[in-house]
Amino acid sequence: MLESPINQITGIIERAQWPDLVELFLIGAAVYAVMRFLRGTRGARLLRGFVLLLLGSTLLLSWIASLFNMERIQTLYPLFTGALFLVALVAFQPELRRALIRLGAATWFADSPQAMERVIEQVVEASTYLSKNKIGALIAFEKSTEFGALMDAGVRLDAEVSKDLLTTIFWPGTSLHDMGVVISQGRLTAAAVQFPLADSDEVSIALGSRHRAAIGLSQESDALVLVVSEENGIISVVQSGNMQRNLTAESLRHILRAELMRRSDDAKA
Repeated sequence: MLESPINQITGIIERAQWPDLVELFLIGAAVYAVMRFLRGTRGARLLRGFVLLLLGSTLLLSWIASLFNMERIQTLYPLFTGALFLVALVAFQPELRRALIRLGAATWFADSPQAMERVIEQVVEASTYLSKNKIGALIAFEKSTEFGALMDAGVRLDAEVSKDLLTTIFWPGTSLHDMGVVISQGRLTAAAVQFPLADSDEVSIALGSRHRAAIGLSQESDALVLVVSEENGIISVVQSGNMQRNLTAESLRHILRAELMRRSDDAKA
């Protein structure tokens, strides 16, 4: 009498030795690392589907081949999966190239409090200047949710954060002043980034498109988003869809320190 698939799987698990478990752990860790690299990119969903399809087909064919003793399938299928791996290298070439670039530029240690303090001070000074001159601005601080796909549609910069650069970007008439900028790992990584807009019925009619974009992004991620109104110069900060308005330079500095310095401390821990 043939064993049921559940009994076969249970038997395989019972016969597994610790080297097998180590191999499974290493495979899982490798897949997780790849997904971490691709998170937020256009290829993330495609890779997830590819992995699930390959894993499902491998388990199904292995079970059928073992059940009916199909030696040709057992011999040829590893060659087929190897060919699929080569095809995947070509299909995911842009994502893999981006992953290698990120790996080469990775910050292996958390930003020091001094470095983050400098970034915060430059952002506060730029926001204060823009507010006084009633120049609109939209700045997102990336946290654990990565904005790879969003930034791909913008302009990549990877520049040091400074008051002069921020005020130049948002100065009316410049090519990058529309939409928002992204600050990640203490660097100004992209400008002219289109943030997702919140539904109009969720935002007061007194607020403009920048505020809708800030709320929309904060609803879809854990980012902290800073907005300077072009109409009245009011400085606001948005997190998780909640907005704090009418911030002074000191209150803005306090919020940024509380959120960004805490994240830096958590990374060290």
